[in-house]
Formats: sequence, C-alpha cells, structure tokens
Amino acid sequence: MSTCCGTPADDTPVLKVYRRALWAVLAINAAMFVTEMTAGVWGKSVALQADALDFLGDSATYAMTLMVLGMSLRWRAGAAMIKGLAMGGFGFWVIGMMGYHFIEGSLPSAAIMGSVGALALGANVISAVILFRHRKGDSNMRSVWLCTRNDAIANLAVIAAANGVWVSGTGWPDLAVGAIIAALALSSSVTILRQARGELRGELRGELREEARA
Repeated sequence: MSTCCGTPADDTPVLKVYRRALWAVLAINAAMFVTEMTAGVWGKSVALQADALDFLGDSATYAMTLMVLGMSLRWRAGAAMIKGLAMGGFGFWVIGMMGYHFIEGSLPSAAIMGSVGALALGANVISAVILFRHRKGDSNMRSVWLCTRNDAIANLAVIAAANGVWVSGTGWPDLAVGAIIAALALSSSVTILRQARGELRGELRGELREEARA
C-alpha cells in the first residue's frame, strides 16, 4: 500500500528499490566529499569546498531519508523540514566563505578545480541516473532529487569557473560559482520548506477531521 503522496508506506518492492538506490548514492556522495574537500583546501577553491560540503549535506540527506522510509507522512515531512533548513544554512555558509576568500585575495588552482570538478560531475550524473525514477513524490523524496540535481549543476559551474580562472588569472570566476551554489541551496531550501509545511498542515487538518468524526 502506498500513501497519497507517492511514497510507499510498507516494505514494498518499490520501497526496496528506492532504499538500494539511496544506499548507492550515499556511498558515492560520502566518497566525493572527502575527495573534493581535500582538493578544495589544497587548491584554495571556494567553489570546490562549497561543492564538497554539498556532497556532505547530500550524504546526510540520503541517510535521513533512509531512516524515515516507510514512516508516516508527518515523519517524512519533518525530516524534509530539517533538510530544508540545512540547505539554507549551507547556502549562508558558502556566502561567508566567499567573503573570506575575497578579503584574502587567494587565487585558486584552475587545474585542480577542472579535474576534480569533472570527477564530481561524473559522480553526480551516476547518482542522478540512479535516482531519476524516484524524482517525484512527497517533500522527502523531492529533497533527495533536488540535492542531486543541484550538485550536477554546480559541477558544471565549477568546470566553467576553472576555465575562467585559467583565462583571467583571477579568483573572480571561483567566487561567482560559489554565489551560484549558494543561490541554488537557498532556492531549494525554500522549495522544500514550503512543500513540507503544506504536507504537515494537510496531515494536521486530516487529524482534526478524524477527531471531529469520532
């Protein structure tokens, strides 16, 4: 049996497939966080560090989604609210890092940005393919898809920024991509929070109607 929002309530074959997909992308994202953060610190790139933290946030998102699979809509929407707030916090953190690197005037390594950005893009394309069939549903499932989609967009921007840094010899392209990643995180945060809030309100109205009938 499935809920009205498209997420299975029991341990159905659909839920089992989704759970395996989440474990796969969780492993990919955790590995990429370590790889990209190391490269970002070494290469002095805001864009790589921001994208690495996005991988970490996605890993937490997938882990939390695995925890609430099969639970009630209230639990799933509550988990989505937490993930939405985390996305927003991540966006503001990136903005802070942009300010720090702007003041420092550091020049990132274009070679490291380009090579690691391409590796991260490959990882996210694989994750997106794995999750594509599960992109619709309640706020919890939608948050998972938005995380993966945002990462793929960010990776393309990182590669473009690497070319920009190489051509211009300045760190402005890196900072610009940091701004794009921050904007994506904040936009997704608002989307998920709105949908999760609507689901929680709908659940509450349903409970009130049940109590009125009793």
